[in-house]
Amino acid sequence: MTGTAPIALGSLGRDEFRRACAIVYDVAGISMTDGKEGLVSSRLSKRIRELGLPGFPEYLARVERDDAELAEMVDRLTTNKTNFFREAAHFDWLRDRVLPMAEGRMLRLWSAGCSSGEEPYTMAMVLHEATGGRPNAGILATDISGRMLAKARDGMYLPETVADVEPALIQRHFQPAKSEAGAARMQVREHVRRMVRFARLNLMEAWPMRGPFDAIFCRNVMIYFDRPTQERLVNRFYDMLVPGGYLFIGHSETLHALEHGYSYAAPAAYVKP
Repeated sequence: MTGTAPIALGSLGRDEFRRACAIVYDVAGISMTDGKEGLVSSRLSKRIRELGLPGFPEYLARVERDDAELAEMVDRLTTNKTNFFREAAHFDWLRDRVLPMAEGRMLRLWSAGCSSGEEPYTMAMVLHEATGGRPNAGILATDISGRMLAKARDGMYLPETVADVEPALIQRHFQPAKSEAGAARMQVREHVRRMVRFARLNLMEAWPMRGPFDAIFCRNVMIYFDRPTQERLVNRFYDMLVPGGYLFIGHSETLHALEHGYSYAAPAAYVKP
């Protein structure tokens, strides 16, 4: 007989599901409710087979004693969907409202939950275009997923990923490249990449960086948090903003019903008075 038969895993039991949800909530603040059993099972089953473990109980026991595997589990259960110029009106606000705030000093921006890098690179491209290629800005881009951060640092994307970007912007800010396997890629050019500093950060833990920031983009992240966690987070963001600084969130998110000090500015955009 050749090859090895795949390990047959038992189904994700109710107790294991609740245990996994509790771990992810305690570590990353992600609230996974009933109905997500299929997602948890499908995303963790492959990892369990990779490790050669018998099933979910043994895997969760490993997660609870192995910080590296805990980070891997959170990574696999985190949705990382984004694209260039997503929710484009926010980048218009960055150009028209946030950039003029700097008045000769360095503009400081934070992409919190940057995923594979499309958001912070879009911010950098917008600033390049708005300043004639002379932006005085620094962009901090953070994410809990080490896998996504590695992709973001490379700045290498499938051609179809940039297909909706304006051709002139592609010409100025991307260059043809090849993956390690020789497949066609488009790579963000160095003048854009050097504006962005990537770092791993769990938003639920201590933040080592110092503010203040002129704008914070935290879009389509809070949908995974419960209301108390959302409220704590937006108020921590508030403390990291300059007076007059902006918080941009996803259009499926809202600060309604949360206690905070922001004023509404535009859809999914709030300003610190």
